[in-house]
Amino acid sequence: MIQTAVCSILLLVWAGVVQVSECATRSSGSEDKVRFAWNKLLSSDELSWTKCYENRECAKLKVPLDYANPEKASASIALIRLRSKVSPHSSAYRGPILINPGGPGVSGVDFIRGAYGDILALILGPNFDIVSFDPRGIRRSTPVASFFDTAAERALWLPSIRKYSLNASANAVAAAWARGTILGQLAGERDYDGSLRFINTENTARDMLQIVEAHGREKLSYWGFSYGTVLGATFAAMFPDKIERMVIDGVVNSNSFYAGDWTDSLLDADTAWQSFAEDCVAAGPSRCAFYAPTTAEISSSIQAIYTRLRQRPIPVRGKTSYGLVDFSMLREVIFLAVYAPYIIFPQLAPALASLAEGDGTALFELDARYGLHPFECNCDNEDAEPPDELSQEGFWAVFCNDAERIPAGYDEFFKDYQGILAVSELADMIEPLRAGCVAWPDYPKTNFRGPFVANTSFPLLILGNTADPVTPLASAKKMSEGFAGSVVLTQNCVGYYLQQHTTISVPSLCTHKHLRAYFQDGKLPEPGIVCEVEAEVFPLPDSELDHRGSAQRVMRVPKARLAQLSAEDRQLVDRLSELATSVLDLMHPL
Repeated sequence: MIQTAVCSILLLVWAGVVQVSECATRSSGSEDKVRFAWNKLLSSDELSWTKCYENRECAKLKVPLDYANPEKASASIALIRLRSKVSPHSSAYRGPILINPGGPGVSGVDFIRGAYGDILALILGPNFDIVSFDPRGIRRSTPVASFFDTAAERALWLPSIRKYSLNASANAVAAAWARGTILGQLAGERDYDGSLRFINTENTARDMLQIVEAHGREKLSYWGFSYGTVLGATFAAMFPDKIERMVIDGVVNSNSFYAGDWTDSLLDADTAWQSFAEDCVAAGPSRCAFYAPTTAEISSSIQAIYTRLRQRPIPVRGKTSYGLVDFSMLREVIFLAVYAPYIIFPQLAPALASLAEGDGTALFELDARYGLHPFECNCDNEDAEPPDELSQEGFWAVFCNDAERIPAGYDEFFKDYQGILAVSELADMIEPLRAGCVAWPDYPKTNFRGPFVANTSFPLLILGNTADPVTPLASAKKMSEGFAGSVVLTQNCVGYYLQQHTTISVPSLCTHKHLRAYFQDGKLPEPGIVCEVEAEVFPLPDSELDHRGSAQRVMRVPKARLAQLSAEDRQLVDRLSELATSVLDLMHPL
C-alpha cells in the first residue's frame, strides 16, 4: 500500500489563532473515497461519465467561456452524479435533478460526493439522477477564480478579509474597507488570462442549459439553496420555457442581489438571534446552560461579555491549537449559530456560560469546529483535490461581477454599512464580504440582471423559513410575485424554534413530502400551507435521534414525536437530521 505524506496547517491570522499538525504519513487507501484526480479527466462537448468517489460518477463538460463569442476560449464545468436506481430506459426514470448548494462559491461536487447525495436521493425518490457541479470559476471547474499566487499567500490573507467584526474597534470599518481594496486590486492584477469577467450568474445559468442538453433533455429540474435561488431565478427569467421543475429554497431577493444591496437580506436576522434568549428562557436552567429568568438578563450578560472581550481577549491553549478568544471570534460564532441554531445554540449556551467565568476554551473549540477548514497542503500528491479556499474567491468573482458597481470611496462604504446596521446588529459580520468589491475591476455590466418576471413552463415551488437570518420569508414572497403560478411553502414550528438558513437545516416531514410530491408528480402545495418541524433547539435530555452523529453535533427529536412516526418516516427524519448536521461542513455564510 502506497504511503502519502500529508501536512495540515491552519493559519488564521485574525484573532491570533494557530493550529498546526506536523506532516504525517497516512495510508492512501483511506483516501480513495475522498479523492479523485480531476486533472486527469478530459473535458468534452458530451458528458462522458467516469467512476470517481464511492458510488459516484464524474465528468467535465466543455462550454463557451464567453457566450457572445462561443468559438473562442472555452470553460470546463466539473460535474458529479449519483445515478438513479431506475434504469434510464425504464418508463419510471425521471431524469436528472440539478442541485446548487449556494454561495456563491460553494462546491456542488463536494455537496453530492458524500452522504448528502444519498440523503437527497432518499428525499426526492429513486427514479432521479442527483447531479451537481462546481460553477464556472469555482473549485474544480476551470478557469478558476484565483487572486493569490500561492496557497500560503491565500491562507494568510483571506481570513483577515472574512473574520473581523466591524464593531471590534474604532478603526475596524476603515480596516475592512482597506482590506477589500487590496482584494479587488489583486483580483484585477492577477486576472492573467482575462477570464475573470466571464464568471457571473448569467453565464452559469447558460452553463446549466448546456448541462441539461448534454443529458439529452429539453427542460431543467432544479433545487437551489440560498445563492442558488438567484441562479434559479435567473435561469427561469432567461429561459422560462425550459422549466420542468424548479425549487428555490432560502430565497434571496434577486433584484437586491444584482443591485449590490444586502439591506433586505438581514430583515429577520435580529429576530433569529433574539430567539436564542427567548428559547433559553423557555427551556429553563436544566436545558440551557446560559439560563436567566428573562431575555433582558441574558442580553445584558452577553453585552457584559462583549465589553470584557473588547478590553481583554482570553488566551486559550488547547491540545492541538492555541489562540485568542476576542470580540470578533464571538461575533463570528454567533453569526454562524443563527444559520443553524438547532445544532449550535445548545453548544453556544455553555460556551457563553464559560466565557462569563473567564474561560474561552469552549467558544474557541466551537469556532474551530464550524469556522474555516484547516489549510491542507498535500505535500507529495500532485493529484490532490483543489483547495477549499478557491471557493471563497469564487464568492467575490460572482457577486462583484453581478452587482452594480460598488462605490470605491471609504465614505460611501461607511454610509452603506450604517444603513445595513440600522436593519440588523449582525451587519458587522456580513459587510466585510461586500468590501471585497470596492476596488473591483471596472468590467462592463452587460450581464443579465432582471427583470425577474416570467410565465414559466411549469410553476416554481418556493420555500422559505419564518425567520431566516439572511434570506427572509419576505424575499420568497417578493420573488414569487414575478413568477406566474408559483407557490410559497413556509416552514415553521411552535415558538421561536425556526431560525435557520434554508429548509434543509432542520428536519420537517411536511416540507419534504411536499417537495417530493412536487418533483415526482408535479403537485404544488396549496397556497398558505405552513409546515412544522420535528426537532427542538434546547431538547429534553431524553430526546433522541437514530443516526449516530458526533455528540456535539446531534440534532435531537423528542421521543414522543418519534413514537408517532412510521418506520419509514423515522428513517426519513433520521436522514434529514443527518443532512442538517453534516451540511455545516460545506455551507458557510453566503
